[in-house]
Amino acid sequence: MIQYLAAGVVLAFPALVIMAALKDATSYTIPNAISAALLAIFPLAALLLALPLPSVALHAGIGFAALLAGMAMFALGWIGGGDAKLFAAAALWLGWPAGLTFLVATCLAGGALAMGLITLRSVWLRPYVMSGPAWFARLAAPGENVPYGVAIAAGALAAVPVSPLMAGLAPFV
Repeated sequence: MIQYLAAGVVLAFPALVIMAALKDATSYTIPNAISAALLAIFPLAALLLALPLPSVALHAGIGFAALLAGMAMFALGWIGGGDAKLFAAAALWLGWPAGLTFLVATCLAGGALAMGLITLRSVWLRPYVMSGPAWFARLAAPGENVPYGVAIAAGALAAVPVSPLMAGLAPFV
């Protein structure tokens, strides 16, 4: 029975980052509730998977370092506040070495997202996009921001398979 509860708790992570990406893509906001849920559920996941205390401390340190990096990027105007909070909450869950995979995958996904938006915002495609849903037309608006939560979610999903929490789930599978 405990294995099903552990699996459900661990699966909350990808579900929540996907929700954040969808919300960011459609509204350019990431609700604080999503990042707060990630923070609140992590201790339960660590407990259910019997993550050793030094590992939990390492996860917390990586999450804190990601929060500082996110705050710096926010201060520089590179990302929004919701992006910074989501970045830190995801890093908390992923730990080490998945945190490095998360960082690299997020950077690559961010570059791909930016290239896609540049293409979408081109004078050739924009007229076709404007007849679509309002949120999609907003993505194509020149000068609009980049919903970086999409890249953060892609990076998190790419790093999940190598995270210590997924390794902790293996004995239950």
